Amino acid sequence: MSKELLHPAVTTESTYTDIGADTPEGFSISSRSRSLAREMVGNATPEDRIRQRCSIAVGDWAMADLLRFENDPITAGLAAIKSGAPIFTDIRMVLTGIQKRGHSCSVECALDYGADISERLGITRSSAGFVALKERLAGSIVVIGNAPSALLTVCSFVDEGICPALIVGTPVGFVNAAESKEILRTKNVPSVSNVGTRGGTPIAVASLNEIITMFAEQQK
Repeated sequence: MSKELLHPAVTTESTYTDIGADTPEGFSISSRSRSLAREMVGNATPEDRIRQRCSIAVGDWAMADLLRFENDPITAGLAAIKSGAPIFTDIRMVLTGIQKRGHSCSVECALDYGADISERLGITRSSAGFVALKERLAGSIVVIGNAPSALLTVCSFVDEGICPALIVGTPVGFVNAAESKEILRTKNVPSVSNVGTRGGTPIAVASLNEIITMFAEQQK
């Protein structure tokens, strides 16, 4: 992937962009939060921007140290967004949270697919949805914030050679959440994940939205 898509001087400077802020008050709150995050988390790399946003999303600076970035996910994400790659989510809450401005990618939810597969195989609806979407996943952006079963399913597809351009995998919970993220980090695919049982929709959405914001900044 071309390194030209990522310009650290643009993505780490002190100016601030929030393409989701619709009002002066909203932008003020967002900007003040980011200023605090820069001080607490650091602001040296594009990855720091994701650490900042995720920490803000959960109100806990400890989240910054739990995030992991494998196989240059920011460059991969920027390239995928530039190409208009489809974005697939595990649940509708993640779909709703993903920023729709600043890019031309479609955003779809796995829950809208595979109901028959779920019933026939007795697997979770989110996992069945990704089974139904299997042939569309290569080169896509996959965002999983809640369903470890879905992340394990997508990881199994990577083993088969079906590789998304980027996987954001931050499922939350005490059953297979930490384990599924550990497995993701062993795969040869660009990914953003976090260590342990924490995670959820806020982390998944914040991670991708920050990459979308970086892309939108580069288009100015």
